Amino acid sequence: MTRKQVLVFDPKAKWYAGALAGLCPGYDFTAVTEPEEVARQGAGAAVLVALAPAVSGDMVAAMPRLEWVQALTTGVDNLLTMPELAPHVAITNCRGIHGPQMSELAVLLMLALARRFPRMVHNQADAAWERWPQPLLAGKTICIVGLGAIAEELARRCAPFQMRVTGVSDGRSRVDGFAAVYRRADITRAVADADFVVVVVPYSAATHHLVGADVLAAMRPDAFLINLSRGGCVDEQALLAALAADGIAGAGLDVFNTEPLPATSPLWRLPNVIVTPHIGGMSDTYHEQALPLVAANLDAYARQGAAGLAGRIERDHKESA
Repeated sequence: MTRKQVLVFDPKAKWYAGALAGLCPGYDFTAVTEPEEVARQGAGAAVLVALAPAVSGDMVAAMPRLEWVQALTTGVDNLLTMPELAPHVAITNCRGIHGPQMSELAVLLMLALARRFPRMVHNQADAAWERWPQPLLAGKTICIVGLGAIAEELARRCAPFQMRVTGVSDGRSRVDGFAAVYRRADITRAVADADFVVVVVPYSAATHHLVGADVLAAMRPDAFLINLSRGGCVDEQALLAALAADGIAGAGLDVFNTEPLPATSPLWRLPNVIVTPHIGGMSDTYHEQALPLVAANLDAYARQGAAGLAGRIERDHKESA
């Protein structure tokens, strides 16, 4: 039986290829770290393992035998609309491994926003000694919009802070650790008593601008919005209007309609907004987190073909959470 060739394109490609070769001996692995190497070495590859945003149409065009793309990311938006990617090519992602880092960023942003930590850093630069009461997370309510694996991880981390956790989902009605779960149609009710609204719902046509002017108006003026999902899940213009009118206390934003966030965006300069550069899914152990999932899929592909792949995404795939 002919051994399938797997091309790994990633800054840690050699590590992945070495580890996968030990776990999945039925494949031949090639590690590349530069886009031009894909064109030179990808002609015989049946499988591409890579971060989805790093994959271009030119790379795919240089891989005529490609059968499957294993994305090392959750988001695969560029692959779903890539004309060079033939309809028969399977696409899978690494959904489900990002809970720890996404949850920790959410906690970091809740603490930093509530305690006005950016002002402390500014005061340090000015050698200014200014004190104010420090709000606790204990007793506060967090409303998590989107109840997948990330939400479950976040809820577990909120428990030691003695926070009350609620959620919004059209896919689940009861979740352990959640005091209440609301339907998306009832999202304004869900956010009305929340101190923090954290958005982690997958982006789709159904969740485009899910957090809009009506939801922001329903939030308390002392509440904070945190978006770790996709920029399109929040109406950015409505958010700017709410911030300008003191409709909410502030926001922590890791994702935006346009990325990188343009230097002209007023979000950079608002004192009650913390901007992070789409780092929510990143971690210093990401390769170790992704490895078991990729290895399991390679094993399943060898035994069952595309039908056995976990996390397979159809081109017209719709997600609910």
